[in-house]
Amino acid sequence: MANRQLVKSSTCSSKSTSSSNIQLRIRGVPFTLDRELWAARSAKLFVLLKENLNGDLSHLLRDIPADPEAFKLVVRFCHGFDLNISAENVVPLSCLAHYLGMTETHSTDNLLKKALTYFERRIIPSWNESVKALRASEKVLKQAVSLGLVDACAESIIAKAQVNPRHLGEPINNSTYEDDDGEDKENGYRTNARRRLFVLDRQPEGLTILSLEILSLQIYEPIMQEMIQRQVPPEYVAASLCQYAKKWVFSSSARGDDMSIYRRNSQREVIEAVERLLPRDRGLLPCTLLFEMLNSAIFLEASSECRAGFEIRVGKQLDQAKVNDLLIPSQGYAKELEYDVECVKRILKNFYCNYTSSDVSGLIKVAELVENLLAEIASDVDLKTSTFISLAEMTTSASVGMHRNSDGIYRAIDLYLDKHRFLTESEREEVCKVLDCHNLSPEAREHAAQNGRLPLRVVVQVLFVGQLSLRERVTKEVEASDEQLRKVVVEEEEEAARVSGGEGEVRMEMEKMGSKVIELERECLMMRREIQSGCCRRAEREKTSVWREVKRKFGCVSSLHDCNCHVMKKKKKKVHPRQ
Repeated sequence: MANRQLVKSSTCSSKSTSSSNIQLRIRGVPFTLDRELWAARSAKLFVLLKENLNGDLSHLLRDIPADPEAFKLVVRFCHGFDLNISAENVVPLSCLAHYLGMTETHSTDNLLKKALTYFERRIIPSWNESVKALRASEKVLKQAVSLGLVDACAESIIAKAQVNPRHLGEPINNSTYEDDDGEDKENGYRTNARRRLFVLDRQPEGLTILSLEILSLQIYEPIMQEMIQRQVPPEYVAASLCQYAKKWVFSSSARGDDMSIYRRNSQREVIEAVERLLPRDRGLLPCTLLFEMLNSAIFLEASSECRAGFEIRVGKQLDQAKVNDLLIPSQGYAKELEYDVECVKRILKNFYCNYTSSDVSGLIKVAELVENLLAEIASDVDLKTSTFISLAEMTTSASVGMHRNSDGIYRAIDLYLDKHRFLTESEREEVCKVLDCHNLSPEAREHAAQNGRLPLRVVVQVLFVGQLSLRERVTKEVEASDEQLRKVVVEEEEEAARVSGGEGEVRMEMEKMGSKVIELERECLMMRREIQSGCCRRAEREKTSVWREVKRKFGCVSSLHDCNCHVMKKKKKKVHPRQ
């Protein structure tokens, strides 16, 4: 019932306008307002109505900072209906209430106080609500800035990002980027500036975060600048910038000739702002992702400073790039080449100028990368000889002293000569000057010796180098054989010396053993003699002792060693025969 009354009061005008009502148009939408109600709430309308009793106020409120939706909320408030304040309407409502003078000095419990109280209690403490409020403030940006509402939301967002930078998004590394774009890579499809990029919609685990990508550039850029100054971790800043580029540059379906001038200009402004804000630290973003940004900057005809900035960032981590990344399409109607080789040369210069590591693995990777690139672009019939040579010289000069073979350069030269058969003999010799025949592998030399596309002078040089290599190899093999034979002779002599030395030792040992045996025999003979002489004496002693024992048993020997025997005494006794 209340809604029907509100609609009636705000959209319908009576057939005969009453003097108590005023007519007002907000962006073409008509409203009928009650004079007394509005004068009681709005100090501005109170003054205007007092000065214009029966006049139309639309021309006096042309600069009103509101859309019809916000004005309807004010109408509801003036008629005593409840307000549904939210993050989407609190800023426009506050600006409109401030414009109309709906303050506490004019009327108690007025709209401005209600809106600002809701803003302080519900918007500022919340990340998501602050982002939504900032998004809504774009409609009334000038008034919202003057009221300090934009600064309050921005300060709340920056402070929360300092405490928990994951609000800006998870850092992007090679693995996550390859996982996001893995399907295209499996199908062999290369992303470029003309298709959708950056699948970065992941939110931190346990958090439902509203990204800053919904903000317009005029609000987003100052906030990110302040975050950088307050030293929010650069990897999170880079993640937010990638999401923003995805939203405002790469998700657009209109590309090429179908793109409007306005959209093209707005996308160019975004990519230039992303480059200005993006930290220049190495490894914050995958190299492939930086190449995509560079392609977009070239396609949108961004400023030279913007393109140079991306080239420098790419050059710092070129050793992480792939061949497809370097295939940068040429732009413009009068393009002579399919790919922008000059841009690749500038990137290479940036890489070599900024490479300070003692590890040469990065240089080797880039050298191989350029060799593969040369093989890819060699089929372009419009590729000039001077361009091909200059690009090849950059990688060969950087590979000096790294003990790499020249097979990659030879392959690129072979493909280039095959696609440019119209070259003269001198031009082909000029192309082959970048080839070092001494560093070719045996397989490559064998192929080059039979390659009819090479100049005759180069073929002769290859054959000469092959003969030198063969001679060196044979010499080394002969020297190795002589050394092996010498080792065998030395080993045999050492073995013979060892054997002869062993026989002398055995002879000495046998002589020692012989002398010991003779000595033992002598000792045994002496012992035998001693034993024999001892046995005879013992036998005599034993015979005497045995006889004495027998006499003792028969009583012939007393204990006093008396020699008289009782038997002998009995024998001396006279025996008379029996009568």
